[in-house]
Amino acid sequence: MGYLELIDSYKENMLADLKELVNIPSVIAPACIDKDYGKLPFGKEVDNAFRWMLSRAEIDGFSTCNTDNYGGHIEMAAREDSTDTEIMGILGHLDVVPEGSGWKSGDGNPYSGSIEDGKIYGRGTCDDKGPVLAAYYAMKALKESGFEPSKRIRLILGLDEETNWIGMHYYLEHVDTVPTFGFTPDADFPAIHGEKGILVFRLAKKIGKSNNKGLELRSLNGGSAANMVPDFARAVVRNEQPGAYEVIREKANAFREETGYHLQVKGTGKNLEITTTGQSAHGSTPYMGVNAIAILYKFLGGLSFANEDVNEFIAFANEHIGFEWKGESMGCSFCDEASGDLIFNLGMSKMTPEVGEFTVNIRYPVTYTEEAVYEGMMPLLNKYNFGVVKEKGREPIYFPADDPLIVTLMDVYKEHTGDAAGKPIVIGGGTYGRATKGIVAFGPRFPGEDEMAHQRDEYISIDSLMKAAKIYADAIYKLTK
Repeated sequence: MGYLELIDSYKENMLADLKELVNIPSVIAPACIDKDYGKLPFGKEVDNAFRWMLSRAEIDGFSTCNTDNYGGHIEMAAREDSTDTEIMGILGHLDVVPEGSGWKSGDGNPYSGSIEDGKIYGRGTCDDKGPVLAAYYAMKALKESGFEPSKRIRLILGLDEETNWIGMHYYLEHVDTVPTFGFTPDADFPAIHGEKGILVFRLAKKIGKSNNKGLELRSLNGGSAANMVPDFARAVVRNEQPGAYEVIREKANAFREETGYHLQVKGTGKNLEITTTGQSAHGSTPYMGVNAIAILYKFLGGLSFANEDVNEFIAFANEHIGFEWKGESMGCSFCDEASGDLIFNLGMSKMTPEVGEFTVNIRYPVTYTEEAVYEGMMPLLNKYNFGVVKEKGREPIYFPADDPLIVTLMDVYKEHTGDAAGKPIVIGGGTYGRATKGIVAFGPRFPGEDEMAHQRDEYISIDSLMKAAKIYADAIYKLTK
């Protein structure tokens, strides 16, 4: 049986495996020590997903590698007479972003792996456990069909892609040989020939003390990750003046009626709690979500706090960030022909009586630099006395459309989809294409499909999962035959 036919025969096993893998809530957690396995750098659940994947591969006869629980790979050996020293790498990840709130699929369980209407639901189904399994089953089909590649093929398993990539860097530094070319199944089809640069930083400003009497902001918190559009935000306020809370409730009713945004107000002891609900989305596509933090600041901007520093911080949020996603009012709305607009996402924010913070995730065009982005913002930030804490910076990558790897991947994609007009694209997402040279992103989302990564009720279409596995199998075959 040919490898494409074998993939069809694997369908039920693939879905069962994906359900098992999704059942593991592999969100990054603090490092811990396990009595059997030693240090687990990214927590127990991430390690559980990692060991599940290695065990599955060993049962199927693949060799595996574990680099001190920081990551590892599943390898398909080259044929015995091959003298080719190149390694083809397929770089995926098993960690997931936090689940967020408001899930409806799987009886509200973000890790259900439930199948409904031809889709399999759960955190990680499309980002990136489903695609990792599609690539794995592509390798399994090639192996069981008798294919003997001219090069070694490695499915490399990353464990902290959604955060700091410490595991992938550790793996690449400690493994015997790094891949020289390949792809990461963690973006879109057709082939991705460029990725915008990525910045994550915090903007912080001190809140001075005030002796004025009146409305106080006790706390504000929103968002769970820089690279997600926040779907929930909460502020706690206090005002001991009679009737003050009734005024806020009336303003909340008017706000809801005027904007249509979801906002709730309720008493908690002597305080008043104000919560907003938005729509989560990936930080590279904030225009596909609704930012709950921006909603909250918009409402708070209609109140008058006793501390003028609090009022100024809220005014800055509304005037210079708000619901914008290109950084227009921050001085960094850059654009180029190759990759389009800079993308600006307010992922998290918090305020205490002492300090206010924004956590921002930017995707900048491929012809710009990190320095240019910060230089664009600094006049405004200096004017308002904000401190900048740089947390992450990744340079853009770009492959010409006629690069042989891009051409091969595009040919395979067109053969399986009939999309003769398809062209390679540049994305705002950040993938393991940046981890080492020669790697580009390739699938799994097909043109026209919903972007479900980092969103509630994340899913992948079962038909698309199967089609992606076949595309990956053909790509591996043509790149290593």
